[in-house]
Amino acid sequence: MRPLRQTELVGEYCTCGAKLPSDALFCHRCGKPQREIVAVEPEREEAYEAPPPAATAEPIPEIGFHNRPAVRSAFLAAALSSLLISLPTPLMLTAPWMLVWLLLAGFLAVRFYLRGTGMPVTVRGGFRMGWITGIFCFVIAMVFFTITIISISSGEGLAAFYRKQFAGRAPAGVDLNQMLAMLESPSGLAMILVFALLALFLMYTLLPTLGGGLAARMLEKKTSPR
Repeated sequence: MRPLRQTELVGEYCTCGAKLPSDALFCHRCGKPQREIVAVEPEREEAYEAPPPAATAEPIPEIGFHNRPAVRSAFLAAALSSLLISLPTPLMLTAPWMLVWLLLAGFLAVRFYLRGTGMPVTVRGGFRMGWITGIFCFVIAMVFFTITIISISSGEGLAAFYRKQFAGRAPAGVDLNQMLAMLESPSGLAMILVFALLALFLMYTLLPTLGGGLAARMLEKKTSPR
């Protein structure tokens, strides 16, 4: 309820002749108002403004397929590694060359991610980055593998192709005739392809994973405070 205040002094007598007390609001005889009553506006309190919340550090995004910079870095490293693996090399250096570049693919993916985002990568994050890179390496390898198999099958056939490739120089401990017989059999060919794909998947994902974890470990030591 608003407080009241008077705006003028009260006269000693009312117009009806009645004598009025000094604080009279109305004439006790005729009821006539003796002064104007004005409501006093209460003072408004200033609205309290809460201080802005303190800035908190943004959480480091987890490495995964939902992390776009991580996916881009992994794909770039996988593409570069696959390109270098496909370069012609001597037969005796083909396997070591492939292993080295698969290992370096995970290492490069972590380096690309750090350079692009500046975000630190834990050892666990490095392993995850290397695994994503390995998945991309495997997919790229499967694309080229499928194209090669289709090209050979539409020509002279797998058995004839490998008979020509290994003529007189079959790997030690490998029965070339038995392997070629399996290639000519649909069930044998399917079994060889399953084992080959499983071996390739393990190699193409395990080595980049190790490379990513190694890169994160090395960079963690360099950036840790002394």
